[in-house]
Amino acid sequence: MRCPFCSHPDTQVKDSRPAEDGQAIRRRRQCPQCAARFTTFERVHLRDLNVIKSDGKREAFDREKLSRSVLLAAQKRAIDRDRIEQMVSGIVRRLESGGEPDVPSKKIGELVMEGLRHLDTVAYVRYASVYKDFREVEDFSAFIKGEQLSGDGEGGEEGE
Repeated sequence: MRCPFCSHPDTQVKDSRPAEDGQAIRRRRQCPQCAARFTTFERVHLRDLNVIKSDGKREAFDREKLSRSVLLAAQKRAIDRDRIEQMVSGIVRRLESGGEPDVPSKKIGELVMEGLRHLDTVAYVRYASVYKDFREVEDFSAFIKGEQLSGDGEGGEEGE
C-alpha cells in the first residue's frame, strides 16, 4: 500500500487485528522511507452501489460519506466509535446484500435513522433534523412527540 504521506509505493504491516466484530481487519502500517504510521481497514465489498438522489441524480455510494454523516450526528456524544462503525458496516452489508445495485437515498436515510434510534436518542434526533429538514422548533417537538407516542420509528412524519 502506498504511503499517504510521502507516496512511497510499499509500506509494512506492523499489527493486524479484527475490527467491527470481525467484519473488518484493522492494520497498523509504517512507511520504511519516512517512518510515518497510519491505519487501514480491510472490509468485504460485495458489489458496487449507486445512490439515487431525490432529484433523480445518480452517484456512486460512498461509505466514508455515510460514516461522516453518522459521526456528525453523534458528535460530542459518549458513543464508542467502534459501535458507530459497526452500525455503518451493518447498513452497508444490508445495502450490498439487498440485490439491487441502485439504492434510493431515502432508503439509506431510513436505515441510518433506524440504527441511530437504537444507538443514541440525541444523535437520532440530530440526524432526523437534517434528514427530515426541520425548519422550526415545533418540528423537533412534533417529531419527538410522534416518536414517543408511536414508538415504532414511523412517527415524526409531521416534520416533512
